Amino acid sequence: MGYLMDLRPPFFRGVTSSRKSAHGALTALWQMAEMPDEALGYVDLPGTDPVLPSSFAVGMAAQCSIAAAALAAAEIWHLRGGKRQRVSVDMRHAAQETRGYFTLDGVQPNLWDKITGVYRCGDGNWVRIHANFAHHRDGALSLLGCPTGATVNRDAVERALSRWSALEFEQAAADAGLVVAALRSFDEWDRHPQGIAVSQLPLVSIERIGDAPSRPLPRYGHDPRPLKDIRVLDLTRILAGPVCGRTLAAYGADVMLLNSPNLPNIAAIAETSRGKLSVHADLDTATGRITLGNLLRSAHILVQGYRPGALDALGFGPQDAARIRPGIVYVSLSAYGHVGPWATRRGFDSLVQTASGFNHAESQAARQEAPRPMPVQILDYASGYLMAFGAQAALARQAVEGGSWHVRVSLAQTARWLRGLPRVPNGLACPLPALDGYLEETESGFGRLVAVRHAARFSATAPKWIRPSVPPGTNPTVWPFS
Repeated sequence: MGYLMDLRPPFFRGVTSSRKSAHGALTALWQMAEMPDEALGYVDLPGTDPVLPSSFAVGMAAQCSIAAAALAAAEIWHLRGGKRQRVSVDMRHAAQETRGYFTLDGVQPNLWDKITGVYRCGDGNWVRIHANFAHHRDGALSLLGCPTGATVNRDAVERALSRWSALEFEQAAADAGLVVAALRSFDEWDRHPQGIAVSQLPLVSIERIGDAPSRPLPRYGHDPRPLKDIRVLDLTRILAGPVCGRTLAAYGADVMLLNSPNLPNIAAIAETSRGKLSVHADLDTATGRITLGNLLRSAHILVQGYRPGALDALGFGPQDAARIRPGIVYVSLSAYGHVGPWATRRGFDSLVQTASGFNHAESQAARQEAPRPMPVQILDYASGYLMAFGAQAALARQAVEGGSWHVRVSLAQTARWLRGLPRVPNGLACPLPALDGYLEETESGFGRLVAVRHAARFSATAPKWIRPSVPPGTNPTVWPFS
């Protein structure tokens, strides 16, 4: 229905070399969102790849996705009556932000389970198992006939997988609701039904899904931040979605992270919750659904990372939200896109890297046999920043045109965009840069938190997190007074 933003990747085939620059990549994103060209004259993008050890332009992807989100915030500031301001994103700083580094009380948490990783199967191909959640780990071990619990080791998993082919184990795991991906090359992914489906999708879509009166953005007041008084419901849990909410909070939004008290979280929640309120609501109960409905009625943006169709079943799909809150900007994240045979399949950054060809391509660049991951979870982080960009572009459009809007992003679509950026010769020889100079230290509800500062710099409205990171359920389920 109505307007649809179409960012079909890759952008850079058959275009001039200048368009392959970071500014060219940002320009493509910005113009395809039909954002004002004038704003592009107010952005600085210093730095060049490589900034991390990869044959892919991970620095450019980090820089451009952050810059798109930041420039959209500056445009909202302009819509609210502020003068246009300069936005700068240093590539090295942007790449450091995607490393996800943090410590709590001087300790760096271990974010990876010992079973997580790649394994060779009996047919000679490889699979990647994601086991950071206990129920995913124990499910994979049970499927392999391995004992569960702390005593299991990788040797037992390797012996069990020697009796499987990679594709058979991938399918069996998917059928069991587990998270596993078989290694594929780019050519194999391009021939796969899901790879074909993803190739037909835009990088980011912003679609009008209903009629609603426009809500002009209020003029800025004493708090000079672009998203002051914008309310964001954050129904996400793993990196990409939380990064989106964290970014919007840095630009001044009231972001409320809504968690189920019955679901586990990863340790990174301490870092990605900077600037957010954090509440509990169990959507499997009537009380929890009433709570969400009440919060939604005065929200501007809802961000969710449920599998396609899951929130529809609870009465909070995009059309439901547009009925409850006309004028809502509804942002959906998925692993493999919302169409195709894998549309409902669970997935994480590392799995999408494996399935869609990146681990194979990096191993070829490194002249090694074993799959090689990219040095950061760039699909998660770039997707999170692109979600923030799409949410703000839709918010600006709603303020002018009215309507309710649906923004969609997936890790697989972001992967295809990254693949369209220039490869980096000798990029794997780049050393991992030191974090000195990029860190900030704050108190949090989890302990003394040291983490990377946000990479975007504004000439007038400095991004900052005014709320400390706090554990789930810390805050009451009500919006703060303006």
